[in-house]
Amino acid sequence: MTPKAPTNGSTQVEGREKEILSSIITGYSTDIQTLEDENKLLKETVNNLKKEMEKFQQTPLLVAEVKDLLENNVLLRLNNGNEFYVGMASGIKDLAPGDSVLVEQKNLTVLRKIPFSKTFNVEKFVIVEKPSITWNEVGGLSLQAEEIREVIELPLKKPELFKKVGIEPPKGILLYGPPGTGKTLLAKAVASATDSTFIEVVGSELVQKFIGEGAKLIKEIFQMAREKAPSIIFIDELDALASKRIDIGTSGEREVQRTFMQLLSEIDGFKPLGNVKIVGCTNRKDILDPAVLRPGRLDRLIKIDNPNIDGIKEIFKIHTKNMTLTKGFGAEKMCKLMEGFSGAEIKASCTEAGYFAIRASRFKVTEKDFKQAIAKVKREEKLEGDDFMRMFG
Repeated sequence: MTPKAPTNGSTQVEGREKEILSSIITGYSTDIQTLEDENKLLKETVNNLKKEMEKFQQTPLLVAEVKDLLENNVLLRLNNGNEFYVGMASGIKDLAPGDSVLVEQKNLTVLRKIPFSKTFNVEKFVIVEKPSITWNEVGGLSLQAEEIREVIELPLKKPELFKKVGIEPPKGILLYGPPGTGKTLLAKAVASATDSTFIEVVGSELVQKFIGEGAKLIKEIFQMAREKAPSIIFIDELDALASKRIDIGTSGEREVQRTFMQLLSEIDGFKPLGNVKIVGCTNRKDILDPAVLRPGRLDRLIKIDNPNIDGIKEIFKIHTKNMTLTKGFGAEKMCKLMEGFSGAEIKASCTEAGYFAIRASRFKVTEKDFKQAIAKVKREEKLEGDDFMRMFG
């Protein structure tokens, strides 16, 4: 007896069962893949947490300075001034005096070299910027500006001229004169014209508490200037560091002299300055040490004095270009009233005149406002002069 062929109904049931079974298997496969991905992610998280835990459990290392190398041992100097004769791990190469190294805390064994040897974060002590001041914003100092451009701007922009002539350009200049006459302004303008990095340093900040730190700070400032060349190092209040050396037995005075000698060696030493120029600034040229003023260091001495009447007109025009003045304003008359003013006092007069207009709820500044402002600046200047005379008899 031959078997019966399957009917259409049973075939459809079998197909349906296969589809259900296939979907169940597919669902299980998806769930397994999802679980595997989650498991992988959890393992990575656990490993990262273990690494973080290991970091927290590590013993901290000390930073020390290499003073000398003696065969396979090292003479170290810690930040507190103590020195130790220790060994070093194998595999450390190119170690030299002055390098910074990481040492183990218990026996001070040298573990590895730090790729830089800076004791100071120099950026905390200096202002590094690309100035935006142009020569058009400097008034009344055309002769001084021409000298500065010859010494600073020309060698940086056209060094081939000096090679053809066969001379070396000056390394630096000294700007000296009364306060508020535009010494810093000139330095920023030349830095902007040469697209140089402007490194501003205050002389008093270079004097440090511990022996040798001021000299090392000077060294690192010049090293940074070479790395960011072309650059201009502007040392404000140079007299705080470079005053005449006298035989005084105090340790503070000796430390100032050490720092000053490091400055002299950096300006005119064995290491070439290259595209680094020095601009010194002081109100007291008479107390500066002759060593810093000799040719080869600060070659050009430029006096920045109070402007004449033509200079006053130029400065007045610069500071009033954005001010709204009344019609028929007598600018020349105001400039004559400001004879003997420095650039800073002219700017102060313009600012005070604007305040007088603001107090009267006006947008336009009148001649009367300027007369009152000029009288106020003169009165304050006289008061300061009287206080100075009373202070020193």
